[in-house]
Amino acid sequence: MRRLVSDEEIRHFRRRLRTLQRDLGWQWKNDASCCGIAVSECHALLEVAESEGMSLAELAAVLGLDASAVSRTVDGMVQAGLVTRTANPQDRRYVRISLTPHGRSVYENIDRTFNHYFAEVLSLVPEEKRHQVVEGFALLVDAIHKSHSRGDPREGPGHDG
Repeated sequence: MRRLVSDEEIRHFRRRLRTLQRDLGWQWKNDASCCGIAVSECHALLEVAESEGMSLAELAAVLGLDASAVSRTVDGMVQAGLVTRTANPQDRRYVRISLTPHGRSVYENIDRTFNHYFAEVLSLVPEEKRHQVVEGFALLVDAIHKSHSRGDPREGPGHDG
């Protein structure tokens, strides 16, 4: 495969991504914990809320985790009164996860918090560049998803992250 980007550009890009991961990880931990839930529960809650309910298998696929790990996360969320599990009477293996009123309230609080945070972040980007940043970020996320569907990138040479 022919490289279109220099090694130096790739290293610089990876450095910036690591910084972004750390900064966003800090933000997730602070915002999710202020609502009294774990970061893993926050991710699951956001996905269930934005899909208006989903199966356990669908949630596992969206989060990129195995069903048993997601099931344990959902168990904690059920105990906390954030979601309900409803079995399909025709197929007991199919379990639908839905928000409770309390879960909806926590979701709305998290949504407001993150909307406020990212509105502040984007306001620091020059107005004429905001669309470019949002579009570029969407392209990057899409490219990463396509890369994942092709297999583990660490299988190639020099997999130092």
